[in-house]
Amino acid sequence: MDQTPEKSTLESQLIQSVLSEQKSTRHWKNVRFFVWVILVLFSIFIIIGPDFSTEASNHIKEHKSYVALVRLDGTIMPGNNFSAQKIIPELNRAFKDKNAKGVVLLINSPGGSPVQASLIHDKILQLKEKEHKEVIVVGEDTLASGAYLVSTAADKIFVNKDTVTGSIGVIMEGFGFRDAMQKIGVTRRVFTAGGNKDRLDPFEPLKPEDQAKIKLILDAVHQDFINDVEQGRKGKLNGDPKELFSGDFWTGTQAVQLGLVDATATPWEAMQQTFNTTYYRDYSPRPGFFESIVRDVSTELHLRLMSRAQLREMIE
Repeated sequence: MDQTPEKSTLESQLIQSVLSEQKSTRHWKNVRFFVWVILVLFSIFIIIGPDFSTEASNHIKEHKSYVALVRLDGTIMPGNNFSAQKIIPELNRAFKDKNAKGVVLLINSPGGSPVQASLIHDKILQLKEKEHKEVIVVGEDTLASGAYLVSTAADKIFVNKDTVTGSIGVIMEGFGFRDAMQKIGVTRRVFTAGGNKDRLDPFEPLKPEDQAKIKLILDAVHQDFINDVEQGRKGKLNGDPKELFSGDFWTGTQAVQLGLVDATATPWEAMQQTFNTTYYRDYSPRPGFFESIVRDVSTELHLRLMSRAQLREMIE
């Protein structure tokens, strides 16, 4: 039977009403979900918030003698925790702590950007002079290249007997793709204004003048590195300069013999020997709250996936 216009209109209105109600229900469900997420995150923040302070810092009220500690970890480069942007504000806070007996830099890094390392090195020297505080470095697994440059701004350098130490040199890497381009039949077109704008083009043969130019730049940066090391370790270096500044690296024990560092010691031993305390207030840069949550969840997920994969291999 054909529906009357009135009946058709009524059904259409009912359908629209149902759809509108469902849309409203979904909207409020989304709002409630968002509110619950905020509440959960806030609860997590309240729960783990105390963990952001160090155990040693909690005892400072009872033990007035302490040092300001800054951890410098990872590759030195812009955007990382070991960058001038992240480290310098924490150095300012650490050195300006009037109650701290001195500053301890706990470093674990293979190096990185010479510019970032130089900025941090120079800032340490500036703060030492301004705040009249003694500063020591304690190297962990690696104290190499730019990280070693940073350490030379300290009054004393301590390492573990097996800490990879040194690597006083400069490196620049690249690739050449010219033969690969020819094999796949690709022709590249480059237009420049300025005769050297395409210097070190990876799709063109390496020119002798380009190689000479880069060597000139690397030598200049290397000499700046050497100057800072000689100034920071003045009167302490024992090895042949050609060997010390060759870019080679040594164990912590060997580095002591060469005068690159002062002694082998744990962080606590170094703090006790220098400042007569093992208590510290931590001024290390930390990731933001949400960054910490994402990192922890990613790590847990990765470990779970690894465990499942290993279990599957065992079963198979």
